[in-house]
Amino acid sequence: MPITDWPADERPREKLLLRGAQALSDAELLAIFLRTGCAGKSAVDLARELLKQFGTLRSLLEAPKNEFCRANGLGTAKYSQLQAVLEMSRRHIHEKITLSKTLSSSRVVKDFFISKLRHHHREVFAAAFLDCQNQFIAYEELFFGTIDSASVHPREVVKTALHHNAASVIFAHNHPSGNAEPSQQDKVITQTLRRALQLVDIHTLDHIVVGHGEPVSFAERGLI
Repeated sequence: MPITDWPADERPREKLLLRGAQALSDAELLAIFLRTGCAGKSAVDLARELLKQFGTLRSLLEAPKNEFCRANGLGTAKYSQLQAVLEMSRRHIHEKITLSKTLSSSRVVKDFFISKLRHHHREVFAAAFLDCQNQFIAYEELFFGTIDSASVHPREVVKTALHHNAASVIFAHNHPSGNAEPSQQDKVITQTLRRALQLVDIHTLDHIVVGHGEPVSFAERGLI
């Protein structure tokens, strides 16, 4: 049965307008993005098939271009549209932070770094620089590749913090493997950077590790 023959309150688009996007399942949200199904399948049927094929919504959204485009009902046009939607989402979160000028809670901090780092397929070490009132000044991605004591240079971090006239810093990096549990090396690097910044009276507020699930906060763990 085509979606147009469904009761109005069960159609994904009408359901979204009536109850909000949060009321929709992953398949229903994806169906709105797909707009149409294929022979013998509604958009919702196709969406369910794609979610089963990729395993999760996130796996579909982050699939490499070749893998994404090979899937039934997708292609380069849909891939381009999806990348545009994802980038708009990242920019939206960034603008919310930069316009409000504040990282007001642990949840806001985590969501900010998720938007910045979760999509990377290699390790990225980044920092948010804040003023004396913990208002946002700048975000920078500082080091790339395997994050260890040989690749993260305290002098460069201190220099960047001074350039922004920062009073405090929140560090973050991603684990492409998906496991956000901090390694011993992560802990060592954090303490090394914290001590280096203390010498110029800049405080290290937190270090967020981004994986596939909930990010880990060093501050919440009592590691900083």
